[in-house]
Amino acid sequence: MASPRTASKRAGPADGDARVLPAWPVAAGLALLLLAALTAAVSWGSTSLPPGEVWGVVARRLTGAAPRPGTSDLIVWQLRVPRALLAALVGAGLGLVGTAVQALVRNPLADPYLLGVSNGASLGAVAAIVLGAGAGSALGLSGAAFAGALVTFALVWAVARRGGGFAPLRLVLAGVAIGQFLSGFTSYLVLQAGDEQQTHSVLFWLMGSLSGATWQLIAVPAVTVPAALVLLQARARGLNALLMGDETAAGLGVDVGRLRRELFVVTSVLTGSLVAVSGAIAFVALMVPHTCRLLVGDDHRRLLPLSALGGAVLMVVVDIVCRTAMDAQELPVGVVTSLIGAPALLFLLDRRLKEGS
Repeated sequence: MASPRTASKRAGPADGDARVLPAWPVAAGLALLLLAALTAAVSWGSTSLPPGEVWGVVARRLTGAAPRPGTSDLIVWQLRVPRALLAALVGAGLGLVGTAVQALVRNPLADPYLLGVSNGASLGAVAAIVLGAGAGSALGLSGAAFAGALVTFALVWAVARRGGGFAPLRLVLAGVAIGQFLSGFTSYLVLQAGDEQQTHSVLFWLMGSLSGATWQLIAVPAVTVPAALVLLQARARGLNALLMGDETAAGLGVDVGRLRRELFVVTSVLTGSLVAVSGAIAFVALMVPHTCRLLVGDDHRRLLPLSALGGAVLMVVVDIVCRTAMDAQELPVGVVTSLIGAPALLFLLDRRLKEGS
């Protein structure tokens, strides 16, 4: 009987596959792009600052030196650095949760929206905002979003498992149906908002926004995203085996039921924490893992960290566009990701069809 290590090699790409790029150069390139994007995110805005001044403020803050007089310290450290870091954390988390969900349903074009998890998290967070239950803190909002995500995932799983067995197509169809139902209920709650300003803020948040970033707000994703990366990376070989089907994975020594339960919990916690701080952001969780898979193959030992890096780069760049594209107002993040993601997805689908995969 083959071992899980053998399963990992079979499920992942062969080292000699010409279509697969080496992981380390890709990771190094993405890390450099992320550093450049973070620098640009903090430097550019209504008041542009030189990168040297930006890094000077950051260095003084990190070393405990006294800040220099002026507004640069306020702009850099209190306003733009938290927002840039939040964008990177949200992007990394979306890349991870998309990769996990795609392995869960054995579909490279799946994401939390497809399974209704994002809709459940949004419903929980909107209910907390409209009803005033725990909406005053990031932790309370994250808890409400997590509860909505976990209940939705459990409901989708129960519907998909009716009659015994597990069918990815049935799981997806259940997720789409339940997600649309929850979306309608969320819209009803928005209409019940107490005042016009609250309704406007909830609708803007549902389209995705990083405008409320603070050091306190990034605390939750700063814990959940690295923790999810560690947990998922530790189960990378199991994820590789899962791609070959439940029976094959079980024959290779993987406890499929336990692995799926762990994936449910990890993706629900991660989705809830991300939706709570950024709202609903479409396409990132679908597009980033799929793109990384085309570059480095299906081996999750490579795919998970690269999806996190790729998602972080994409979200930081998207947030720069949202803040600077229009003078009078800020664009919702979800609008920009949809405008980028839909054409990119069509291109990726066309490429896969031409390759016969």
